[in-house]
Amino acid sequence: MAANINAITVAVSDLERSLQFYRDGLGFSSPGIIGTEFIRDDQHPGGSVAMFTLDNGLILSLYARADLAMDAGIAPERVVGSPMSLGLFLDSREDVDLILHRAEQAGGTIVRPPLTRPWGIYAGYFADPDDHLWEAVYFLGSTPG
Repeated sequence: MAANINAITVAVSDLERSLQFYRDGLGFSSPGIIGTEFIRDDQHPGGSVAMFTLDNGLILSLYARADLAMDAGIAPERVVGSPMSLGLFLDSREDVDLILHRAEQAGGTIVRPPLTRPWGIYAGYFADPDDHLWEAVYFLGSTPG
């Protein structure tokens, strides 16, 4: 079995707002919200989702919090906040600064401004409008691998 993560689904409170944050703010490419014909009812979650296929093939999906909880069969309070961070590996310090600026301009929050860490990275953190934590990273001198 190959050890790959193919998709990450992020629970959001407002699908349209989150689509605008990631597509219009951060510049991730998406066809928009799809699956709107599948309406949530008492038995089934809704199907509305925004998907972004990233350059490395990973799919980032945005799914309404209530629908994700229902689909997974868990309580809605289990799909809030950010008990982890997602990482963006960027090509320069300037790219780190730019993505943090774009995130803030699009309605995100700068959690920690970028700085050089002793282990050879320049990185900062931001949170999206639903408080999902992202780290923007530039590797000084070499890339991970």
